[in-house]
Amino acid sequence: MLQFYSWVLCNCECNCNVLQLKNKSLFSSYNGSSLHPMLKKRDDFEDILEERRRSSDLRYALRCYTPTLYRGLVPCKASMLKSIVLQSDHLQYVIKQVSSESGESTEGVSEEASLILDEMAHCLQLSTIRFFAFTLSKAFKRLFRSVCVNEEGIQRLQQAVQEHPVVLLPSHRSYMDFLMMSYLLYTYDLPLPVIAAGMDFMSMKFVGEMLRMSGAFFIRRSFGGDKLYWAVFSEYVKTMLRNGYAPIEFFLEGTRSRTCKSLTPKTGLLNIVMEPFFKGELFDVNLVPVSISYERILEESLYARELLGIPKPKESTSGLLKARRVLSEDYGSMYVYFGHPVSVRSLAEGKINRSQYNLLPRYIPQKPSADTHEFLSDAAFRLVRIQEENMVLKPWVLIATLLLQNPDGLDLSSLAEQTDWLRHLALAFGAFLDWPDHEACSEVVSCSLALHRHLLSVSAGHVQLSVTDVPQVETTPEEAVFHQAVVVLSCASYRNQILHVFLRPALLAMAMQSANSNRKDDVYNGFNFLRKVFSNEFILCPGDSVQDFEEACYLLMKRGVLQVLEHEIVMSASGHSTLAFLSGRGVAVFSDHKRLILLRFEMSIFCFLCAFVIMASGRLKCYEALSSDLQKNALAAFLRLKAVRKVKV
Repeated sequence: MLQFYSWVLCNCECNCNVLQLKNKSLFSSYNGSSLHPMLKKRDDFEDILEERRRSSDLRYALRCYTPTLYRGLVPCKASMLKSIVLQSDHLQYVIKQVSSESGESTEGVSEEASLILDEMAHCLQLSTIRFFAFTLSKAFKRLFRSVCVNEEGIQRLQQAVQEHPVVLLPSHRSYMDFLMMSYLLYTYDLPLPVIAAGMDFMSMKFVGEMLRMSGAFFIRRSFGGDKLYWAVFSEYVKTMLRNGYAPIEFFLEGTRSRTCKSLTPKTGLLNIVMEPFFKGELFDVNLVPVSISYERILEESLYARELLGIPKPKESTSGLLKARRVLSEDYGSMYVYFGHPVSVRSLAEGKINRSQYNLLPRYIPQKPSADTHEFLSDAAFRLVRIQEENMVLKPWVLIATLLLQNPDGLDLSSLAEQTDWLRHLALAFGAFLDWPDHEACSEVVSCSLALHRHLLSVSAGHVQLSVTDVPQVETTPEEAVFHQAVVVLSCASYRNQILHVFLRPALLAMAMQSANSNRKDDVYNGFNFLRKVFSNEFILCPGDSVQDFEEACYLLMKRGVLQVLEHEIVMSASGHSTLAFLSGRGVAVFSDHKRLILLRFEMSIFCFLCAFVIMASGRLKCYEALSSDLQKNALAAFLRLKAVRKVKV
């Protein structure tokens, strides 16, 4: 390990990959991906709650707020924005088209478009923002020990909003994400974003209107072939973007990730915000990926129950009030990392022929070409991967990984020793890890166990997940399995946060284990097959198979695990433990796939009931097999690989 770091220091000089949180901890990592091929210095972090704890929240909420705007433009009022949208050539064209197709008068269709816009549009008011600033300050100080933000990322964003329209793309792991984003931009005197929100929130009495007045605009979850709704929605977003009215914020993944793994990105909204550039209406658009990390997730138990088939509770004001009991819990630290702005112009250079958009007047809607679809997909995957790589990981994700692979538990001393080994492996693979400086590993582990004690059973120095605990009331075997599965899936949501770090080396380790030879071609073919199998499970950029393979080889080679020759890949004598971890029980999700790859398809419809029966009988202890997300991805993989076919019965 020391030799590895010596190599880094000798070869990279000032580009050392070190990130420091002031007076708190030291982060270090290597990033060997195609996105960031060179080692780079990480940004300093600032705890914004430190100032809030020392000063008045009311004074903070009422302070002078004068954000720097795009090209110094004065934002137009919400009513003016609606007028611009309704009078736009694009919407008027679609209104006439819909009128002609439906036989309804243009006045009637125009009225319908106006009603859609009224339902959708935000109504940003500074007074509401100040109310949220005061309220959220109180809540965040109760919930979190610290909220850390990278200062250089904020400085880059301050520069970006003055040069070109900005689109904010945060990761999505909690309801807290969009609230925190607006809170941070207000704190740093940046323009407040307008946020794409689901219609579920609009049904919440009082709260829905408060969100609308804080910048949320509401869209239906799906509107399929509704040509008029799509036209109103797309024109509304593009008008805000073209006028530089405010940064636009939406989640590339479309919804919260219940597993805490990144979801396959959606490209609909991404196409809308890029289209003004494609059509030459804007010189450029800045896309800013934002990574939001939680030491403890507010909805962890809720997510586990949803994965086990319990319907998501409907958003309601009464539900929000009942949830206030979370304020008495400790959720540790939260990190928000603003990535480097990504220029759409630079992304599209050499990939998009913009002349195709000049063949028709700009106001006439055009379906994206096959090349555009491919470009959007590639850009979306790369942006989500940037989000992953900038996620700050806490020691608990390492501990959770070890506890899941050791269901019978570990002694504290052994847990600390294995956590330290896994920490060094993760850092060598490029993990963005927050590990407290100058603290013994045993102390770090003990602090993490204390924060997540609701998932654990600690007795006589032995630690294991609380899968043996059941409620005091009498329960059936199936109910006991359910309660145990909630704990395992809750813990797995933390393990999943670090899987992207081990993903490519693990695929290579599994390919080497299954190959009958050391030939590089054979190992690559196995790697490529596994990559296809797991493409629904993880973020694997389309067309990057060779790059991913080379990255995996590089990381394992620099770790001293294997030697990459011209035509062969040979495991070194010291690489057995690392390869065993990666291809065996180490990364639990891989072992689950390996053991259940044939079983999971059979669980497609009645699998949930069957798995409950098997587990209740004690014959199977793989609780993650009950996850609806895992089952869905397995079935999708089989369909994609043409191992099965879908038949309507």
